[in-house]
Amino acid sequence: MDIMIALPPIDQLVDFIPTVHYGDHTQVSPSSTAETRSGSAGSADSVQRSASGSPIGGALHLSSVLPAVTDALGAPVTTAVHHDPAALRQALGMPTASRALVVLVDGMGFWNLVDRVGHAPYLRGLLKDSANARPIATCAPSTTVAAMGTFGTGTCPGLTGMAGYTQLNPQTGQISQLIQFRNALKPDDLQREPTVFERLAARGVRATSVGLSKFANSPLTQASLHGSTYVKADRPAAIVQRTLESLREPGLTYLYLRDVDKVGHSLGWTGDEWGGALEHVDDMLGQISRQAPRGTLIVIVADHGMVNANPAQRIDVAQEPTLMQGVHLIGGEPRSLMLYLNDDAHPGDVAARWRERLGSHALIRTRDEALAQGLYGPVSEHVLPMLGQVSVCVNDGYTLVDSSTQTAVAMSLPSVHGSQTRMEMEIPCLIDVD
Repeated sequence: MDIMIALPPIDQLVDFIPTVHYGDHTQVSPSSTAETRSGSAGSADSVQRSASGSPIGGALHLSSVLPAVTDALGAPVTTAVHHDPAALRQALGMPTASRALVVLVDGMGFWNLVDRVGHAPYLRGLLKDSANARPIATCAPSTTVAAMGTFGTGTCPGLTGMAGYTQLNPQTGQISQLIQFRNALKPDDLQREPTVFERLAARGVRATSVGLSKFANSPLTQASLHGSTYVKADRPAAIVQRTLESLREPGLTYLYLRDVDKVGHSLGWTGDEWGGALEHVDDMLGQISRQAPRGTLIVIVADHGMVNANPAQRIDVAQEPTLMQGVHLIGGEPRSLMLYLNDDAHPGDVAARWRERLGSHALIRTRDEALAQGLYGPVSEHVLPMLGQVSVCVNDGYTLVDSSTQTAVAMSLPSVHGSQTRMEMEIPCLIDVD
């Protein structure tokens, strides 16, 4: 029976959802939680109070995917936050298999996909299965760096130390960028959790990553995919072929596809170009599905969704002296900031000023409040100094930019992500078995 997925009103999709929790228990998906605009001044627990039902996340989370797949392969791997891979597999609806392909499509949020599913006949067919017709949650912040660490280790940003596009390097006292690891700690010094790939390889299970040549030895690959055998493929035909070749042998194959996110940032996710990028991805995945060995488990996920930035809701914090009072450095991204404060500044006072300025359009937490809510999951001692003393997430089409450090292009991206809204936090987990 075909499943019809209704697209919620946009004001619901760009509003906050409750903080996502980590663990093995089956909890409700973000979409099944009733969320209302309370009109509060962005207090740390206002979103929590407005929610009904159970906490979200748990087994229905990006961190659960690889541990669940290891159980499907008969070589269950536990992690620091997931101790029952079999429960995860059952919650996500994965059958057992001798070989599995896990695909991460960067920027393909659940609701982005549902809205543009006419461009994706293969994925549309998978969404007709009731097991696939619900989103799972990604990590906070909902951005590639944090999500890749969370995905690859099966843990959380509080353990991987990968908590945003930019963040404080405690050794230098400066802001580092974690896509290229510019001014950052070395990958193995920052990200100390074992990856699921290396845990599988240690048990003699094949673990292969297929991706662009330029990413083969990148610091982000080292941090999140360590332990896999990296296979280079740059053109679509080669990507399909190398993926199929790896699936000839039992074990795990991982494939990363970036074009949907790349086009979304440069041209917006609602344009024809984004639809074309989705068509391109859908075609490759359809080819792989049709040609994969019988019995191959295919799991398709994303790292985050995307929202359209509204230029009228862009706030340049460099032009707001009240917001910058007590703030030494700013990390994060336009939808999710981390504020690093002067030594004499009190986090509660800074948070109060930002709440007064941004009102219900921001969810603002001191670091103590964020830790108490489990925003980053469990936090390692070496990671704690990397997290801002105040975090700021925005809803609707708001962005928070800094003209003192960012280029005009960086401040005017048409589609962005990183915050704690349904559109950004809800991702697909589509399962296909050939």
